[in-house]
Amino acid sequence: MTQFNSLRRLTALLSTFVLLLGMGSQAAAQASDVNKDALAQSLSEKLQLRIDTIADSAVPGLLELYTERGLFYASEDGNYFLQARVYNVENGVVDVTENSLKQMRLDGIDKFKDSAIEFKAKNEKYVVNVFTDATCGYCRKLHNEMDQLNELGITVRYLAFPRAGINSGVYQDAVSIWCSKNPQDAITKAKAGEQVASATCENAVAEQYNFGKQIGVNGTPNIVLPDGSVVPGYQPAKALQMALEQAAG
Repeated sequence: MTQFNSLRRLTALLSTFVLLLGMGSQAAAQASDVNKDALAQSLSEKLQLRIDTIADSAVPGLLELYTERGLFYASEDGNYFLQARVYNVENGVVDVTENSLKQMRLDGIDKFKDSAIEFKAKNEKYVVNVFTDATCGYCRKLHNEMDQLNELGITVRYLAFPRAGINSGVYQDAVSIWCSKNPQDAITKAKAGEQVASATCENAVAEQYNFGKQIGVNGTPNIVLPDGSVVPGYQPAKALQMALEQAAG
């Protein structure tokens, strides 16, 4: 069964690559300039999708679309729209799409550096950004290891991801945590099952949640490593340290 699944994934990978290679060759032959602003407006209207940025991709003639729902591709004439993985097989197999997503994650997270709830390691070696929900069991388990994580040199920065969505009770709890006088203390109490005093303020909870959805977060904890790669789910402190060391090369 494992061999069958591996073969199926490889077949899908090669099919995607061949499709994109053919499109790239066709578009390269046309070699036309693209008005990316006009194309973004046209595709947004056709697809009812907010497009934040359009950039050239590694495949000639294929464009990367950074949207409110994640990363997509389109042909330069705007007639073809794809949700796919792009691989470079020139020297081994390199996941080009994942590399683009890594940068997308890092660029987005950087916007929240002043609104994250941070638990800083004294001898900081790594910084991880964690999409979290105070009611999530595995988020609580991760938080219980905060002292160990910090001792290992891992700084944890929390971003809000209320799983029930905006305007839910969990969302209002997240706002109260982020708006409390001491957010670190508030999130620690909430993850211990204690009630957090209601509070409101100008906050980035909704923006953090929407960004999480944009980059494919569908559960918590969702851990973004310093290189932009993702650990989807709880990892014990030592296992997370190993993942960080591997990501750092």
